[in-house]
Amino acid sequence: MTADRSVPTVVKLGGSCLDDLDGIWWDDLARHGQDRPLVLVHGWSKPLKRLDARYSEPSAILRDRYGNQSRWTTPEVIDDIKTVSATLAEDVLARLKNRGITAERLLGSDGLIGAGVGERWWWREKQLVELENLVGPITGVDPAPLKNLQPAHAYLVTPLARNAAGQEVNTDADRAAAAIAGATGASDLVLVTDVGHLLIDDEPVRRISAQDAAAFRDKGAKGGMRKKLRAAGEALERGVERVVIGSAAVTELLDGSTGTLITKAPGGAGTSGADA
Repeated sequence: MTADRSVPTVVKLGGSCLDDLDGIWWDDLARHGQDRPLVLVHGWSKPLKRLDARYSEPSAILRDRYGNQSRWTTPEVIDDIKTVSATLAEDVLARLKNRGITAERLLGSDGLIGAGVGERWWWREKQLVELENLVGPITGVDPAPLKNLQPAHAYLVTPLARNAAGQEVNTDADRAAAAIAGATGASDLVLVTDVGHLLIDDEPVRRISAQDAAAFRDKGAKGGMRKKLRAAGEALERGVERVVIGSAAVTELLDGSTGTLITKAPGGAGTSGADA
């Protein structure tokens, strides 16, 4: 790990696993945060489903003509995302404050994350129809709002974005974290999720090259892992040195004790053995 204390560690907190991060996990994060700045990017899947049962229904998810999935996002959904994110942020900031880390919340749409034109054609009842869906691909990150990157301080980013028309849009949290990591010069991106490792042929992978990860992404990965592997590749292309995916404490993921490490280095996937 780089010795530069101004270089942040970017951590994506999966919306599916936030409830499972116990006090020991937060203690570990705070110890890491005493040595370098933290940028935390959070998901909201579980909180949104708890807010309203309709977010758990199949109709809440759209699939575009290329097979990509996205939450059907209207202005009302944006408002609900902000509602659950505010509550989530209050809890996260309190946990950090109690452990000696000052923190502030930042909406990605407040000048941090820019988005492009979103897809307009989506499958509905076995037909492609044109829908207004407030989502968009990330086109850039302006790190200027992250003006206080220093040890013992953290930013919690809600990954909404702003498109060229000035609309506030939903965007993928993993890929937002990757873009922020690249824009801030982070050496490490940690994707904290509810699975311990990337699995290939039901075997946990301890280390894999970006090239091999991309090949598996396009041929065998599904759902959320497919997006995480895409985000990992984008982070490495933006200059991040390594990406780690897993469910453990941040320092354990970064020191290689567990999780899946993805780097630009060539070489095949390494699966963990009984003693690994």
